[in-house]
Amino acid sequence: MAHASRTPVIIEGGLAIDDRGHISFVNGFAFEGVKRMYQVGNFSLNTVRAFHGHMKEAKYVYVAAGSAVIAAVEMDDTKNPGTDKKVERYILSARKPSVLYIPPGYANGFKPLEGGTVVLFFSTASVEDSKKDDYRFPYDYWGSGVWDTENR
Repeated sequence: MAHASRTPVIIEGGLAIDDRGHISFVNGFAFEGVKRMYQVGNFSLNTVRAFHGHMKEAKYVYVAAGSAVIAAVEMDDTKNPGTDKKVERYILSARKPSVLYIPPGYANGFKPLEGGTVVLFFSTASVEDSKKDDYRFPYDYWGSGVWDTENR
């Protein structure tokens, strides 16, 4: 089960298409421990929402529309985490449904890759508990290159 993992995990889903339309699904996501959800969309492709971490709260991330770079990095300290930690990057897209599990002890953030991107977050903490376990860092704390896209 993904929620027991101590590192980020992708829970893969799928897409079914027939003459009626399409169904996106992530059947392996069981909503275990989820207490709330929220949806985020940016007005600009240049807006990075990062970094936001929790030591007790876990999050599940799903891109319902568009695509985004999601970054997650382990925090070894809540006031001054080491900047030498490897930032894990994930590209999530509505075209390839999946849920990213981000365990407690990680800071995370995202940058949309296309207009109209909508990101859903499912949290294992109530708003009140989350506020007591909230650590924020600048988007470039672990380097501004985290959010770059590479021309290929």
